[in-house]
Amino acid sequence: MKRKEFPVYEKVEITAAAAEGKSLARIDNLVVFVSNAVPGDVADIRITRKHRRFIEGEAIHFHQLSDKRTKPACEHFGLCGGCKWQHLDYAWQLHYKQQQVTDALTRIGKIELPGIMPILGSAATYNYRNRLDYSFSNKRWLTTEEIGRGFDFVDRNALGFHIPGTFDKVLDLNQCHLQTAPSDEIRAFVRQYAQQYKLPFYDIRERRGLLRGLTVRTASTGETMVIFQFFRDEPELTHPLMQALADAFPQITSLLWITNGKANDTFHDLPVNTFHGRDHIFEAMENLRFKIGPKSFYQTNSAQAYELYKVTRNFAQLTGSENVYDLYTGTGTIALFVAAQAQKVTGVELVPAAIEDARQNAAMNGIQNAHFFAADMKDMFTPDFLHTHGRPDVIITDPPRAGMHEDVVRCIAGSQAARVVYVSCNPASQARDLEILNEAYSVEKVQPVDMFPQTHHVENVVLLEKR
Repeated sequence: MKRKEFPVYEKVEITAAAAEGKSLARIDNLVVFVSNAVPGDVADIRITRKHRRFIEGEAIHFHQLSDKRTKPACEHFGLCGGCKWQHLDYAWQLHYKQQQVTDALTRIGKIELPGIMPILGSAATYNYRNRLDYSFSNKRWLTTEEIGRGFDFVDRNALGFHIPGTFDKVLDLNQCHLQTAPSDEIRAFVRQYAQQYKLPFYDIRERRGLLRGLTVRTASTGETMVIFQFFRDEPELTHPLMQALADAFPQITSLLWITNGKANDTFHDLPVNTFHGRDHIFEAMENLRFKIGPKSFYQTNSAQAYELYKVTRNFAQLTGSENVYDLYTGTGTIALFVAAQAQKVTGVELVPAAIEDARQNAAMNGIQNAHFFAADMKDMFTPDFLHTHGRPDVIITDPPRAGMHEDVVRCIAGSQAARVVYVSCNPASQARDLEILNEAYSVEKVQPVDMFPQTHHVENVVLLEKR
């Protein structure tokens, strides 16, 4: 069957930034979402998909480059898909993230807003992540140039990131600029050792092989955790690899391994084994220490998480007498961060392992006024729960990207809390929830925070006060 060929439109001006790291243009009165371009570019656009109300395309030739452009730091830019805004100057990244928050709250929320405060940029625009998850593959992604050479590639092993939109295509990395040392060095050592000793890289499609995944977590304390995922248990092959890594990198605090024969890479339901060192590392923030295990969630930009939490605490306006609820508390980082300024903090989270981490972190820091409960938020956070644990003076909520279940939103609306601080990694779902909360609360402050430079993602904190 002959593949349908879409047209190419010449000299199209890119006018704005759009969702998912794409840019915006108009062709024949239709909105076009364009990849590989920034506002201000003038380019030839090849259409890739047509929808009823919009079309998608890619820039294939540039007639004029935008003055908003900058040179990407990474040689893999445009392939791995992890940093889609590397070619956009950081000041303009902040500009469009601010615009993203404004558009979401005004167009989706449709509520009265105060002036939105200028976005808090990140001091570090590269090497800011504290966690990276790499995948092994025995069929690495071949670039168009490589395929065009017509060579027979004998070495198809890869250790890197999945190509966007694929489950079985992995880009082999030479260098990544997202995490500090020794992340790159560890990945390179593991790949070289595996090649030298002919350890089988995982075949994602056929589900066979040995080496499946590698996670590197680094902390602001200088500690490092490395987690291997092996498809099958073969200690005669895997233990020498891990010993060689431990010998080469004595700074590794925690070296762990998992046997994962499942169809997916998640390991929250699998046992984790310790090969070397502790089964955890520590993060620090102000006078607090947080125990981070292999299954623990922690904000992936440690330095900027501190700025985010300071905004949250300031918005809460605590005096020491308040009963505070921290919804979607995770490992309790926000709850413990504000506990010294509150009379009582109650954290609620779905994942039992995260709640166990929160309780351990509270005990480790000598915090006795924080209490944590594991349950589905929509089932746990009800008027009966509020009656049992006391009406809240302040509610802090930091839900996942999908936002809050409507039952939870309505329970917050009826809680009689004086203030609600809503932390969100998705201004669109946040705006939807704010529209419901608007019945009982008015938005008093809005503070965007950039947690992920070089990407289109933005965090946003909203203060609501009871009407």
